[in-house]
Amino acid sequence: MTRLFAAAILAAAVCGSVHAGDLSSQARAEVDYLFSWLKNSGCQFNRNGKWYSAEEAVSHLDRKLQYLLDKNMLSSTEDFIDKAATGSSMSGKPYLVKCGNEAPVQSESWFRTGLSRYRSEKH
Repeated sequence: MTRLFAAAILAAAVCGSVHAGDLSSQARAEVDYLFSWLKNSGCQFNRNGKWYSAEEAVSHLDRKLQYLLDKNMLSSTEDFIDKAATGSSMSGKPYLVKCGNEAPVQSESWFRTGLSRYRSEKH
């Protein structure tokens, strides 16, 4: 997992997938990490009853992120998780993440775990 963490940090620094807006540089780095963590996880992402690859999920979440930034609706990483990465704004259904043979978990707890990990390893 340490290698995965290091790879995610490097990818976040190089890619910079989060766009400018009202997010602080710390929040941008955290969201970049969460995107990299998901993209490199090998997990599947359930949206409205259909399973998608982690890469497809990152693409979808990045579009939601940009929309919310354009509307000035985000000011923290927690805002991103709550407003973009937790569930469908169309159906209201929660997103799920499934990794390997593990039972699916709600994306909110999965992303909060990732954020907690990033913050604890960064400090």
